[in-house]
Parts: sequence; structure tokens; C-alpha cells
Amino acid sequence: MTTVPGRRSSTFTRLLRHGFTDPSAAERLLDLPELSSVRADPVLLEALGATADPDLALRGLARLVEAEEADERQILLDTLVTAKPLRDRLLGVLGASEALGDHLARHPRDWQALVTYEATDLHPGVAEFEQGLAGADDPDLLRVAYRRCLLAIAARDVCGTTDVAEAAAELADLATATLRAALAIARTAAPADAARCRLTVIAMGKCGGHELNYVSDVDVIFVAEPADGSEESEAVQAATRLAAHMMRICSDTTVEGTIWPVDANLRPEGRNGPLVRTLSSHLAYYQRWAKTWEFQALLKARPVAGDPELGAEYVEAVSPLVWQAADRENFVPDVQKMRRRVVDNIPADRVDREIKLGPGGLRDVEFAVQLLQLVHGRSDPTLRSGTTLEALRALAEGGYVGRVDAAQLDDAYRFLRAMEHRIQLYRMRRTHLVPEDAPDLRRLGRSLGMRTDPITELNQAWKRHASVVRRLHEKLFYRPLLDAVAQLAPGESRLSAKAAGHRLEALGYADPAAALRHLEALSSGVSRKAAIQRTLLPVLLGWFADSADPDAGLLGFRKVSDALGKTPWYLRLLRDEGAAAENLARVLSAGRLAPDLLLRAPEAVALLGDPQGLRPRTRENLHQEVLAAVGRAEGAETAVAAVRGVRRRELFRTTAADLIRSYGTEERPAEEDPGALVDRVGNAVTDLTAVTIAGALRAAVREQWGDTLPTRFAVIGMGRFGGHELGYGSDADVLFVHAPREGVDEQEAGRAANAVVSEMRRLLQLPTADPPLIIDADLRPEGRSGPLVRTLASYEAYYRRWSLVWESQALLRAEPVAGDAELGRAFIESIDPLRYPAEGLGEDAIREIRRLKARMESERLPRGADPTLHTKLGRGGLSDVEWTVQLMQMQHGWAEPGLRTTRTREALAAACAADLIPAEDAQTLDEAWVLATRVRNAVMLVRGRPGDTFPSGPRELTAVGRYLGYEPGHVGDMLDDYRRITRRARAVMEERFYGA
Repeated sequence: MTTVPGRRSSTFTRLLRHGFTDPSAAERLLDLPELSSVRADPVLLEALGATADPDLALRGLARLVEAEEADERQILLDTLVTAKPLRDRLLGVLGASEALGDHLARHPRDWQALVTYEATDLHPGVAEFEQGLAGADDPDLLRVAYRRCLLAIAARDVCGTTDVAEAAAELADLATATLRAALAIARTAAPADAARCRLTVIAMGKCGGHELNYVSDVDVIFVAEPADGSEESEAVQAATRLAAHMMRICSDTTVEGTIWPVDANLRPEGRNGPLVRTLSSHLAYYQRWAKTWEFQALLKARPVAGDPELGAEYVEAVSPLVWQAADRENFVPDVQKMRRRVVDNIPADRVDREIKLGPGGLRDVEFAVQLLQLVHGRSDPTLRSGTTLEALRALAEGGYVGRVDAAQLDDAYRFLRAMEHRIQLYRMRRTHLVPEDAPDLRRLGRSLGMRTDPITELNQAWKRHASVVRRLHEKLFYRPLLDAVAQLAPGESRLSAKAAGHRLEALGYADPAAALRHLEALSSGVSRKAAIQRTLLPVLLGWFADSADPDAGLLGFRKVSDALGKTPWYLRLLRDEGAAAENLARVLSAGRLAPDLLLRAPEAVALLGDPQGLRPRTRENLHQEVLAAVGRAEGAETAVAAVRGVRRRELFRTTAADLIRSYGTEERPAEEDPGALVDRVGNAVTDLTAVTIAGALRAAVREQWGDTLPTRFAVIGMGRFGGHELGYGSDADVLFVHAPREGVDEQEAGRAANAVVSEMRRLLQLPTADPPLIIDADLRPEGRSGPLVRTLASYEAYYRRWSLVWESQALLRAEPVAGDAELGRAFIESIDPLRYPAEGLGEDAIREIRRLKARMESERLPRGADPTLHTKLGRGGLSDVEWTVQLMQMQHGWAEPGLRTTRTREALAAACAADLIPAEDAQTLDEAWVLATRVRNAVMLVRGRPGDTFPSGPRELTAVGRYLGYEPGHVGDMLDDYRRITRRARAVMEERFYGA
């Protein structure tokens, strides 16, 4: 074919117009002598242009024609030009699959499998495929015959003769016929083994579900029984040899390629279990040891090869166990684990291209459908299909899934499966990754009928369908629960109350009847409020179900909604601010403290929708707000009520931030550094306590003395308060110090100081809706026997003459927190020589500290408490770590400025930096201290009251575990980890503190 130099041929232009991307190469192929008779045929060019990849189709056709004998070649070309069914089928396959083009080049006569176009050819079943494989009595012949049958399936698929579900069913039927043929070859090779046993092959997974991919492992389970006159052990050994040979026939790779791997890892005990078991052995395992996921897998069990009677017996025996799985003790936590998307093992650069396991992928649909089957199939046999789309249709017809949701999910699943099929068909490789290269994306888009702008159209459609799956994945579980309590249009199906209860139980709700009442109260009616609730609740119910106490979450949401239902911004906030609804769900279902704080002032929910709302406020800002509130109030009680209101709001802010950072959200993972969480809580609660005391002090002074008290007055924080380490349940340990103003009598000043302290304590503990703040002054000189308030001079005189070593140790945590700043500094200067004695502690003092610690361990641990789990006084707990650090501070603080801090972790880091303790030991102590502190915070968050030990109730214990980062079902791991970490800390403490 010649053209004028510089001008394109008319063929070149036509090829471009027909979708060829390399017209020059296509022209060269058309110039081949073998294609001379059809090179200018417009019908052929048009048919090539209609394929997914015209260049690939033409290359495949050229290779096929070259491989044919001359006389057969002309028959092929004549038939190709005159018979549209063959033309569409053959070119369609060649344009979609390079691998099947390779097969045709090796076996050119196989194109004739695409010629017939009878009704029986359109939807073949197992019998037709067995006929297609007939005569394939060795493994290579079987591989060739398998590819020939596969060629016909692919042809019907790419031409649209079958839809994606029908193609998947045909692939499963072909797999069934292939397994039977492979087993027949194995039996022929070992007739003695075949005579000793009855062997049946149970298809699992997609093959069992009648929805196989082009390239997929074929999951199977083998069951065997002795033939008449055989011993069981001999029969099982014989069956094992037959099964292993059958697997090799299908899985081995030869010059004719491979069929597919046969995977028997779904059998009892997986790879560690025997390949073949008897029926009774299978049942014994399932009744005693099987996990929920194994029953989920058995949903798709289907006998496909071998002894049909034994196969039927197997399915009949295991089926009742499958439908009783939802009654098992660990079903709820298992379901919660399975519902969580498993993308952690996918490399980060692949997550966005994973069509199966990625967010909004095929696995989301399949798991959701299977779990609904397990929950409701026990009482409704119509749901027991192993095929995903059939099961989804049955769920919709029974009212277990909304019809619109089911239709959208069906459409999305079909599209994603079609993508998966076309991706695998190209090179016949097992992959679920959407390609990145433009030519591959173009071919994929065109194969799905997208011709104008295939790449853009494909990406848009894929993202749209994946988004539908992501959105409906949760909604699928919860929308029908709302329909169960709503008024539906005539003809609409709904969940029965019993079915709704089953589903709520499966999702972790302990009181399904109460949950349904809450749903009805929240979503019934035709108001705009009810309509918004019906939109919000499906998602919220999912977040509640992911928590340790879904019932509490739903009840709390109802209470907040009742309180704020008439407030226009509330539901709008939850609907429109993406993070607000999830944050609220996490907070309401994580324990009692945060919901109690919120329900006392529900308007604080607005903090959850503000991007800055969960950041702790500075002490300076809080101090200004508190003093302004006191200044506006008419009396002391009103003033402190306002102050306590600020404290309640800020406590809620702190607890909410802590819970959300500990649990993580869909957009933001959980905080990885537990030390940062502890420090953030300690600083926030300490600042809040300090400004609360400052506000109460200002209110008490102003009520009786106006702006000026007759004596200068300061509050000194002690213990955890002074160390910036307060937890949610901590009292405020303090000392009160005063210094009479010039010209004021000391007795008058003392009476005023005592009156202020009494009034402060009264105001902060008045019974109101806000949590009280307990002020504890027992660390003062002479303890409870001593005066509540002393002058600075009195403190100095006492400490100079009477101070005991434990009092010097307690002063390590002293820090001014409120009142006269100059007086506070003077107090600190006066006690520094006691807490950081020059040249360190003497031997007598060290012995006394050790004696006190040993006595405290033996006398103060509550009776019956487990010493390995008590966070404060137990082995390796807070006391062990703090006394070890404080001993180093008193011994070396005079020489190491970094040790002169009230904060435990800061002092421990300074001791490590000064080489007073090895880094490994410091890390061990720090880890134990942080963990014990987090456990105490968790107990307060979960129970709403302080505690130093893990709760005994399973729900509360699980909630503590979730706060600490343990998934449901791993409470034992949490307790084991706590004991291990604190045991190591105790060993360090005994060496560093006791010198053991």
C-alpha cells in the first residue's frame, strides 16, 4: 500500500477513526499476505473498531491467521466476514484478552468453538461444560479444553450475551466440570485408592457461591468415608492422595499454562489440619472449635465433585450449625471485628486502586450481605443462598434491606465485578488492582462500553459506585431498623420486631426492645426533625455498634436530642458538620462521665463540630473568663455556680477530646503516643482546677471583704495537682498559706484566712447539677490535727524544727496555683532547701523513706485487691514509679537543676539525661506510669466514679480496653499487657529504690 510522502493514507485515517491508537502498526498488519483478502473490508474494520482494544484485536487476529493452515485460514476469514456472531465474538475476545489471543495462536482450531450460535450455547451449564471437557484424559489436554470453554464464556461476556452474574455462574459451572474431570484423572491414575474411599469435593468461596471470577483460587473442602470393607484410616489416606493429585492437576503450570490454584485452607484448622477428614471429624470440629468466620465461609458450601450422596450429607449436617452461629457467645464481637474494614495489610500505594478489599470495594458488599444472612437466615430459609446478588435480592424482598438501597448496591456490585472480570481477562492473572497506565485504563473503559472519553468516564463511574458502596455499607444494617418502627407505604416490606431485635443483638445491643423504642421516639412522625433523624440514625447506629456500650450511646443520643430537639442548630450541626455526628457517637457510647457532663448542659455539643472546639484552652484564658463571671455575679453562690459551670464545660471538652483521640475516627486515626494523651489530660484538668479554685477564692473574698482580704493569701497545689497530673477523678491536694497585711493583727488575719478557706470549700461542694470539687488539705503540717491555714512564718518554723522526711518528699510536688503570686513564690523559696537538701539525703533519711514505702505497701492496699492490677499501690504502679523518681530528686536535685520539677515524667527524663538511671529503665518506668494513669482515667470515664483497679463487669472492662486501644475480645490481652509492663517496672523499682 503506497502513499504520497508526507500524506497519510486513507486507510491510516480510517484506522484512527475506528479507534486504533497505532494506525501505522495496524497498516503493516493489514498488509500481511495472510490478511490480503480482507484488508479493505469495511465490515472487518468496523468490527475491530467496536472492540475494547482494536490494536490488540488486530494483532491477535494476525497471529491466529498466521498459525492456521492455508485452507483453514480462508475458511476462518470467509466466516469472519460473513457471520456477524462469530465476528463479534472472536474479535471481542481478541480485543479484551491478550492471554486468550495467545491460546488461539497455540491452538488455532479453537476459534471454531465460537461459531455455533444456538440457544443451548447461550447459557450452558455443568453438563454442557462436562461435554466440552470430554476426552481430556490427561492434565495438559484438560488445560487446553478448559481454555477452549473459557473462550466461549469470555465471548458471550464481552459481547453482552450474558451479564456479569451469568458469566460468573458459567465460570463456576466450568470450575465444577473441571474439578470432576481432574478427580476422574486422579482416580484413573490410582484405581486402588479410588476403590478404598468415598470422596466428595465441597466448593467454597466464590465457586461455592456460583459467582466465580475469571482468575481466582478455587476454594474447596474434602470429605471422605471408607468404601465398603475398608478401614477408616486407610480410606482417609487414600482420599488424601487422590485429593492432592487432583489439586496438582489444576494448579501445576506447564507449557499449556495453569487452570487455577485449588485452595483447601478453609478446611478445619486451615493449613495445619489434615487435608481430608471424615464427616464426623468435620462435625466434631465445627461443634467445638470453629470460629464465626468459619460458619460465614460455610454459607457458600456446595458439593461439586466426587460422591454426590456424601456431599449432600455434609451440607445437610453443617447447615444447621451455620444458621445457629448468631446464637454463639462470641458472635457479637466477632461480627464487630469482621465489619471493620480490613485495609491495614494493603500497601498504602495500592489502597486507592484495590477494587476488592479497598474502601467501597467488593468485600464490603459481600461481608455486609453475609452477616445479614447469618443474623436473619436462622429464622428465614429464603435468605440461605450462597450467591451474593441472589441473597441481596432475598434480603430486599423480605424487608431486611431497603429496596432502593438493595437496587443501588446491586448496580454497584455488578459494575465492580464487571471491572474485576475485565481486568483479569486481559492477561488471565489474579489481580484486583485497577491499572494505572492510560492504555490499560482506555481498554478497560472501552470494554465496559465507554467510548467517548473512556478513561475519564471509567474513573467517574468507578468512584461513584465505590462511594455508593461506602455509603450503603453501614446504612444496609441500620436503615431497616428505622423502617421497622416507621409507617411504610402500602406494599413495602419491613423487618418484624423479632427480626429487628435479632439484628440489634447481633450488632451488640443488649436491650433490643429499648433500642427500638428509642428509634421510634427519635424518628417517628413527618416533621423536619424526624426526617433529619432518619438520615442521621443509620450512620450513628453503626458508630454506636463499634463501641463497648451501644445501648448507652443510643440512650444518650435520645436524651441529648430530647433536650436540644427544638434548638434549630443542633440537628443541622450533626447533619452538615462531618465530624460532629461521629464525635458525638464516640463520646456518648464510651462511658458515663462524658455523657453525664454533656447532659447537664447539652449545648456543649456545639464543641464537637468546631475544628478548634476540642483544643484545651489556656490557663490564662480560663482565668479571665472565670474572674469575669465572678465579677458579674450578684453573690458568692451565684458566682461559684458560674465558675463550676465553666469547669463542667471544660471537663466535657477535655473528656471528649481524650475519647476521640483515643478511639480515633474514620478521618483521623487514634493518637499513637499514650504519653501525649496523659500529659494533655493532666495539664488540662490541672489548669481547670486551678482557675476554679481561683474563682472560688475571688468570690469568697468579695462576698465578705470586697476587693481586699486583710491578709495576703495563696493556695499551693500538692500531689498530682502540683505535678500537673490530675486525672478526671482526682481530688485537689492543697496547702493554704497567708501573711498578714501591714498593720493587720495576726489573729484577725488568721480568722479571715480560715473563713475564706471554709467558704471556698463550702461553695465548691454545694449540691448542684455540676460535679463538686473536693479540696483536700491533709498534707499540711501535723495533718488533720494541724491548723488548716498557717502563716508563711509558721510554715518556716514548723519545717525548720519538726519536719519529717515524708513531708519533705511531699513538698517535691508543691507549686502555687491561686492567690497572691508573690507569697506563693516566697513559700516555694522557703521549702526548696527541704526538698532538695544540699549534698542530698543522708543514709538515715533514705532508710526512713524505704521503710515508709514498705509499710505503705503492706498496710494501705485494700483488702482483696489484686496487687498486680492496682494502679496506685500495686506492683509497678504509680506509687512505685513516683517514689523511685522522688528519691532521685531528693538525692540529686541540689546538683541537677532538671530534677527540680513537680512533674514525674519530666523529672524521670531529667534523671535519665543526667545518667542517674539507664535509658531502658527510665523507659520501663515511664511506660508503666503512663499506662497506670490511663487506666485510672479510663475507669473514671467509663464508670463515672474514680477507681484504682480495673472494673469487674465485662462491658465496663471492654470499654476500658477500647479506650486503651484494644479491640473487642482482647480484654485478656489488655490485662496480660498491664501485668507484664508493671512487672518490669517493679523490677526496676526494686533495684533503683530498694537497692535490691
